[in-house]
Amino acid sequence: MKRLILLAAFLAYPYSARSAPADDGWQLVWADEFEAPRIDRAKWRFETDCWGGGNDERQCYTKSGRNAGIEQGKLVITARFERTTGPALPEHLRAGSAMPEAETTRQFSSAKLTTRGRAAWRYGKVEVRARLPQGQGTWPAIWMMPSDEAYGRWAASGEIDILEAVNLGVSCAKCPGGRENTIRGTLHFGGPSPKNASKGEEVPFPDVLDGGFHTYGIAWEPGKITWQVDGRTYATRVASEWWTTASGVPGAPFDREFYLILNLAIGGGLPEARGLGGVRNDGYPKRMEIDWVHVWQRPALGATAPAKGGN
Repeated sequence: MKRLILLAAFLAYPYSARSAPADDGWQLVWADEFEAPRIDRAKWRFETDCWGGGNDERQCYTKSGRNAGIEQGKLVITARFERTTGPALPEHLRAGSAMPEAETTRQFSSAKLTTRGRAAWRYGKVEVRARLPQGQGTWPAIWMMPSDEAYGRWAASGEIDILEAVNLGVSCAKCPGGRENTIRGTLHFGGPSPKNASKGEEVPFPDVLDGGFHTYGIAWEPGKITWQVDGRTYATRVASEWWTTASGVPGAPFDREFYLILNLAIGGGLPEARGLGGVRNDGYPKRMEIDWVHVWQRPALGATAPAKGGN
């Protein structure tokens, strides 16, 4: 019943694609409209590895133009069914590895863009207008990670998943319309893995299958994070629901700066355990298209970290 009420709320109200937050005091502090001919490397960096994200994903992330680029004012992340070789570990794990130069080969290539080292925020409204791919094994994500591990390694320092969706469009007996159409927003926190914990909400959103763009976002304030799609709220978490083993400060670990991540994963534990099972190789390439990214803040609550150099 709860999901049906939320679904009715989504369908009952129109949403302006480029409207500013209605709340007084929010100011636009960072944006990318993707109007330049190439990806703005002052705003975005590529993560390049074949690690699998710690989830047994099947892609290598590359910085190739075949996997990410600007097309007609949109950022397009493209996953391809092609054997690809690259670093076996992500950058943050290579330094402590006995084999930092090790490589591995995966069945798919894709891209993962982040603002790490470019921009990060503590509190604010983050909105991303995107069109998501469909198919068994697809796993598009819009999420945030801490700029530093002030409270320890994952997940003690937190993770904010703004949007995840897996296997969209695949046959689903429990889904309205009989096809997978759920979206999810999640917090990860607690202690270092395996003592991590999470709180999330997964709701049906049939409009995700309409072939159009939709706006996914969070409103993040001290002690409270709210998830929205097309301007309508579908989940809220408060500080009493999260914690970190490294601190008793109220609101921790979600009281530090986090940076933004956009990626399209293929396979992994979450999508492969659902739907038709595994990964289907047909229908490639798969595209995740982003129309724009906006970050809003109330000046009294936080400030954008200055841009820095990097790869």
